[in-house]
Parts: sequence; C-alpha cells; structure tokens
Amino acid sequence: MGTFYVSCLLLVLVCFSPASSLQIDPCKQLCQCSGRNLMCQWHVAGSSLPGNKTKITLELSFTHISVKVIPSRVFRGISEDVATILISESDSIEKIEVNAFEDLPNLTELLIRNTKHLLHIENGAFSNLPRLKFLSICNTGIRVFPDVKNVFSSQLNFILEVYDNIHVTTIPPNAFQGMNSEPLTLKLFRNGFVDIKSHAFNGTKLDQLFLNDNHNLGLMHSDVFKGATGPNRLDISSTALEFLPSYGLEPIQVLVAESSYSLKKLPPLDRFVHLVEAKLTYPSHCCAFRNVRMKEPNSLLLLFENFTKQCDNTPRMYTNDTMTKDEFFNLSSWYEEHNISQTFASSNFDDEIPADYDYICNPKKLTCIPEPDAFNPCEDIMGYDFLRIMIWFISILAIAGNAVVLFVLLTSHYKLTVPRFLMCNLSFADFCMGLYLLLIASVDSQTKNQYYNHAIDWQTGSGCSAAGFFTVFSSELSVYTLTVITLERWHTITYAMQLDRKIRLRHAIMIMFGGWLFSLIVALLPLFGVSNYIKVSICLPMDIETTLSQAYIIFTLVLNVVAFIIICACYIKIYIAVQNPELTTTNQDTKIAKKMAVLIFTDFTCMAPISFFAISAAFKVPLITVTNSKILLVLFYPVNSCANPFLYAIFTKAFRRDFFLLMSRFGCCKTQAELYRVNHFSAYTSNCKIDHSCGGSKKSSRADIHLTTFDCQYSTATIKVTAKKEDYNY
Repeated sequence: MGTFYVSCLLLVLVCFSPASSLQIDPCKQLCQCSGRNLMCQWHVAGSSLPGNKTKITLELSFTHISVKVIPSRVFRGISEDVATILISESDSIEKIEVNAFEDLPNLTELLIRNTKHLLHIENGAFSNLPRLKFLSICNTGIRVFPDVKNVFSSQLNFILEVYDNIHVTTIPPNAFQGMNSEPLTLKLFRNGFVDIKSHAFNGTKLDQLFLNDNHNLGLMHSDVFKGATGPNRLDISSTALEFLPSYGLEPIQVLVAESSYSLKKLPPLDRFVHLVEAKLTYPSHCCAFRNVRMKEPNSLLLLFENFTKQCDNTPRMYTNDTMTKDEFFNLSSWYEEHNISQTFASSNFDDEIPADYDYICNPKKLTCIPEPDAFNPCEDIMGYDFLRIMIWFISILAIAGNAVVLFVLLTSHYKLTVPRFLMCNLSFADFCMGLYLLLIASVDSQTKNQYYNHAIDWQTGSGCSAAGFFTVFSSELSVYTLTVITLERWHTITYAMQLDRKIRLRHAIMIMFGGWLFSLIVALLPLFGVSNYIKVSICLPMDIETTLSQAYIIFTLVLNVVAFIIICACYIKIYIAVQNPELTTTNQDTKIAKKMAVLIFTDFTCMAPISFFAISAAFKVPLITVTNSKILLVLFYPVNSCANPFLYAIFTKAFRRDFFLLMSRFGCCKTQAELYRVNHFSAYTSNCKIDHSCGGSKKSSRADIHLTTFDCQYSTATIKVTAKKEDYNY
C-alpha cells in the first residue's frame, strides 16, 4: 500500500512538472527510523514510468531520528533516485558503517550535521559517489578524520566541508587522494586540528583551502602540499601556525593569515611567485612584499624593453583591448626570437587580434593588508646609517662612564654622604639607559635589511619589553634623582645654620626609595596593559589607543616638565643666594653655582625636544614621524646619560682623588695617590687650626655651608661648618 501511494504521488508530479525534486519524510514513507539500525527497503520507480522523460529525485532529510547505527548499503533500494541526504539534529547516532552511502550514482549532496554522539565513521563509508558535489561533516563527535578517499567524484567545483569537529586532531597523509579528480574546495575550519601530516593533500587539485579558526593548529609539515596541485587560495586565519610549509607555495594567489599571531616569520619570498593578494596579521610582513616588488619588478617587462618604452610613451589604449595584425605579428616574432611563450590566446583573427595589453603595460601589483602605518614604517630599527653608528658610540660611552663612577663611589673608603648616595642613584639610572641603547643597537645590527622577518619576534617578545622597561625606568629615575639633588642643595643652603633641619643619609634613602618605587611602577604599567612597548621598533610606550594609555603618557611627560620647572626655580634661587652681597662670597661659589646651572639646563635642554614632540603626539597631533623621532632618540634622549658621569663626577677633583686612591690599592698610580693623601691631610689640619684659633665666628658663604662633606671638630665657642669645595659635585 505504501509503495502504491508513493508511485501515484510521483506520477502526479511528473504529469504537471517537466523536472522535479521530491522532498519527503523518509522515516514515514521509505525507511524505518526506530530501533538500533536504520532500514530503507522500498523501491521508488519514478524514472521508469511510461512516457516519462524527466527524472524524479529524492531529497531525504533524517532529523531527530533515534537510531544508533547507519548500516551498510541502507539506501540500496532507492539508490537511483536519491539526490540529497541530510542527517542532522540527532543525539542517538553513534556509528556509520562501511559502505553506508555506497553506489548512490545520482547523489549530489550529503550532509551529516549536529550529531555530537557520532563517534565512528568507518573507512569506506563514502564510496563510489560519481556525481557528489557537496559533502558536509560538521559538529560531530568523531575522533579521526573521515575517510573520503573512495568517493571518486568527477564533478567540477567539488566542496568538502569538515568543521566544528573538535575531537579530530590530525589530517593524515593522502587524506583526500581519490576523492575528486577536478579542482576542489576544502573547508576545514573550526576543528581540533593540532597538525597536518606530510603529503596530506597528495593527489588533489586544490582550488581553495580553508583552515581558518583551527586555534590549536600549530604544525603543517613542510611537505604537506607535495603531490598536490594548488592551492590557489590558502586561508590560515586564527591558527597557531608558526611556520608555513616550505614546499608548494608557488601556486598561491591569495593568502589569508589574519589573527595568526604565532606566524611571525615568512618563508623565503621567492616562493610566492604568483601571489597577488595577501591579508596578514602584521604590517611588517607587508613590508617584505613591498620591498620585493621594488627590488624585483615584473620580469616580463624587463624583457620587453622596446615594447615597454612604447607603453610609457604612447598614451593610447587599444579599443576593446585589441591590437592590429601588424602589431601582433611584430610582437609575436619578438616572442619567438627570445624563446618566450606567447600570452595571446587566439591565432584566428580577421582585422584585429585580442592582446593582454593590461598585463604587459599595466601589470597587477600585489595588494597586502594591513599596510604599514606611521608607527611601523618599512625600515630597520635605525632608519638611518649614521644613527646605526652613533648609537653604538653613545651606548658604550654611557655604560662605561656610569659603570666607572658607580665602581669608584661604592669602593671609596670615604664616608657615604648624601651627595655621594644621590650620585650613585643617578649613575645607576644612566647606566640602565646605556643598556637600553646597547640592546637596541645589537638587535638592529642582527636584523639589518631583514627586519620585516624579525619585527614580530622582537616587538612582541621579552627583548623589546626589557628594553622598554630599562628606558622608562632609567629616564624616570634619572629625572627624579636630578630633582632630588637640586632640592637637597637648595635646602642645605637655605637652612645652613639650622643643623636640626639638615638632611641625613637615612632621609635621602627614604626619599630615593620612593623614587625607585615610582620609577618601577611607571616602567611596569605598559607590561600590564597600560599602553605597551610593542607599538614601535624602538620599544617606547607610544600606544595611546585607550583613554587610560593616553592619560598614562601625558601624565608621565607632564611630570617631567614639572620636574624641570622645579629644578630651574631651585637653581635660580641658589644662584641668587651665592651672589648676596651681605655674605662673604668667593669666585669659587659663583663658579660652582654657574656650573650646576649649566649641568641641569644641559640635561633638560636635551630632553626638551623629546618632551615637546611626545606631548603633541600624546594628544594625537604628531609633528614628526617615527623615523625622525629616532634622531631624537639617539642624538638627544641619551645625551644626559653620557654627560652626567663626566660633569658630575669624572671631571671633579674629588672623584680624581678617589679614583687614584682606589687604583693605588691595585699597585697603580701610587705617586698621584700619595699627593692626594698629603694634600687632604694638610687641608684637614689647616681647617682644624683655623677653627680653634679664631676668637669669634667666621662668616661663611652659603656655598661653603652647602658643600660640607667632611666636618672638623666643632669648637665650644662657635659652631662652624666647613667642607672641601671639590666635593660639591658629589
């Protein structure tokens, strides 16, 4: 009765439609969809009806069925009529047996979707499906890649979809061999792939290969495309791939690798001989392709010297992209003379012959996104050769000078005074700046002319983060220490006669502890998402995309400006104080004040252009490019780090005394050391005699009071503070 009903229905459809596709519920009319196995035993003879010149095809949709197994040859009774099979939304199906979809000669679409309990698809389940165009296996629980090698489809534009199968971790070798002999599209996204084995695509003609959103995919074997033709389009977006395969990239015309943050290096660029479009993650990779196109113009144009000149000198375009017979024969003979295959497809013509004029005169250029921006221009870390030389000189000078000062001060047998302690902090800060410059110079030397292939590793790695930390920490600590040095000297002069207000070493330690803590916080914030060090190749915190990052940059720069104003105000007061006619001043006092004013103004004059341009950029009004800012970075930014150890210490008498005394311990410079010992003892006894011989208090200049380092004994009649002026610069 059921067969008769279906046959009558098919007859009605045939009579009123020249061609039709019948959508039925197979579980109600053709198959038994209960129990353990699916059973389809009836035959629908739609195509054999008398006088019928059309074909009836069946579209079977199995949804929410309760069977556990799709058995072998389950559709053999209706094999001639089935065009589409959909199996979906089933929580019961666990297994598809071998030959389950075998010999369905008219099957064009097979979809298995949303069957999360489907654990096994036996090898050979999809066999001998010559007209299959679309095979979809999505959102299942299978553990191994489905066997599709015996499909033997002969259809053009075959599409295989295998996605949302999170338990499938590997694509094995020869996984698609025998599936289709024509160009095909593989959509293999959002699976659990970890690796793709060697020769995985052997025996296929790949048109498009989509591997995007396989977040765990970290390895494609170097020979993964061996034995395959193509692909023309490769999409590896949002994967964990670190390297592209070294073989089989030549046919790729479109490469999509967006959000592939682990892909930091590209293969040799000569592998991408046919690439015309690239959508990548990092702008520096587009720099690579830009440089190649600049260095290696279209080789065909180089051969066509005479024709190229005609392209340049002749503004006309051929009407309807054609050229005359004479022009064609002239160009064809040139081809033959130079053994070049012709690009013209037609040899039969009447009056005109089509020519690929645009290909010859207007060759396509590779398009690549994201394009390099203002923060990442296509250049090495040091944009200019003279900067590459200067940065080595400045970094070595800063490291050597500050290291010597630190060593001498920390090993001196003299008492550690407040000025000495502050000078140690300043030298350490400037030493860190030298380390930053040395690190930048080293990386620039290693990546010269190939920075595009190292940019991501450098800017996103620990090296750039360390360099950025060093420069921000050293810069802030240096500014803070200079400010404290200036305030300490102003305070000492202002309250010289109030010994209870004298700054002790413990006070200085507490103050500098606050400076270290502040500098560490400011340097660590970019490592925790407040701005960052990866924005530019020189690892400065230039990211102002968020309000918090912008506020951080502006706050830091404005704070440095405020420190400069404080230092200027303090030294103006110091200078005025030593010029007070009511005090007994000497030329030495004025000389010292002027010297310190020169020191501070020199330091902050070097920082002024940095602060000015950085503040303007922080308000999103950049006045110079990143390339030009590197000139400021090398020639201005670190100058105080190089100058401070010389101006504050090495050029002073006190430092030279400490240096020669230290060297005498190692058996060197004993004569100079002995002279400094004698001079020091003579000056010490002279000061003490003066203190005891004076009947009244002797008026001292404020510079004398401020410069106190070594105190003589205070007499009971008067209290007087004396010191050696050569210790001032400590």
